[in-house]
Amino acid sequence: MSIWWSLHLRREAASVPLARRLLLGTMETAGVDPDVSYDLSVALSEACANAVEHGGDTERGGISEAYRVTAYLDGEKCRIEVADSGPGFARSERVVRRAPSEAENGRGLCLIQELADHVHIGNKPGRGGAVVSFDKILKWRKDAPLMAV
Repeated sequence: MSIWWSLHLRREAASVPLARRLLLGTMETAGVDPDVSYDLSVALSEACANAVEHGGDTERGGISEAYRVTAYLDGEKCRIEVADSGPGFARSERVVRRAPSEAENGRGLCLIQELADHVHIGNKPGRGGAVVSFDKILKWRKDAPLMAV
């Protein structure tokens, strides 16, 4: 069985926990192992926080810009993509480096790489904007109603 959903969210801090709760609820309902669900929810929170902070001009015509979150649970894998309409990543930013221990930010992409099995950091073609996508092999609870077979 496959499940997918897509959200268009305003670039506001309140949107981050909304996306995280929707992902956690979907995974709990499907029967995904709680440890895997937690890892993916933290990675999603980091990707959304980056989109909120760096995803474009704060205001455009009085309305906050939006970003998009898409999640796919398909068979044994979950793939999540967060895309914004900001300036995108410079080439040097696509290679994730550990932030110095005294840095107050800059750890989000490293954390995503630690929590997911595969991470892609890039830019949308054309108009621009950053895209962070990551996936993880799913583990299922024994009583999972939607477990892949």
